Order: sequence, then structure tokens, then C-alpha cells
Amino acid sequence: MTLQAMTTSFFETLYPLLRRLNAERTISPGKMGVLRHLAEHGRATTSELAVAGRVSPQGISLAARELERWQFVVRVPDAEDRRRIWIELTDAGRQKLREESSAGHEWLDQAIRERLTPDERKTLEAAIPVLKKLGSDVSVD
Repeated sequence: MTLQAMTTSFFETLYPLLRRLNAERTISPGKMGVLRHLAEHGRATTSELAVAGRVSPQGISLAARELERWQFVVRVPDAEDRRRIWIELTDAGRQKLREESSAGHEWLDQAIRERLTPDERKTLEAAIPVLKKLGSDVSVD
């Protein structure tokens, strides 16, 4: 199999799984990425979030406003530079991140248990470090 064929097959295999897992979520993957980044790295500016998420500052600004409206984040002026505004995760945001992160896990647990043989489960387990290595440079989901 060529590298291009492997890449295509890999994407075509993962896409339906990701779509199924994301179907269980109530907020977009982009907003999940913002919440996850804040949980892992602490407060950030919209510019920092845009760079981390590889999206436009305008896109992050819109996402942050919506997350703020839902009370998952708050905007906090910098103590030294009033022009800088920090985006911080709230307790409600942490709870939402936990809920959304676990959405779809029950379906996946059941699918693995019912559809895979013990040998296939071992193969899947062995592939996890390889998949982590592929995604190791991604900072925001």
C-alpha cells in the first residue's frame, strides 16, 4: 500500500468513528478545543487560543463570546495591561468539558466489547501509542 493510499484509508476509517463520537456532543469540536486548551494550559488571550487552535482570531472571539454566554469561560482584564483580556475556564466550563469528553465513550466501549475479538482488542490497544504519536503536535482539538 502506498503512503497516499494508507493516508486515505486511515482517514476514511477514522472519520465515521469521530463523526459518531461527536454526534453525542452538544458543543462543537472547536469550542471543545478552547475548553480543553484552557483546562490544560490555564488562561489565555484570544490571540493565543487562535494560534493554538490554528484558526482566525475572529473565529476564536466568536467562540469565546458564546462560551462566555454559557458561563463556561469568563473574560478577565489583565492587572497590568488593561488592553489585554484573559479568557479563563470556569467551574461550569470544567464540568462541561468532562461531560462532553465522556460523550460517546459508552457507545465506543460497547462497540469494542461487542464487535472486536480479544485479539482485535489487543491490536487496537497496541495501535494507541502510534496514534498518539501522530497527533502529538496538535495542541487544540
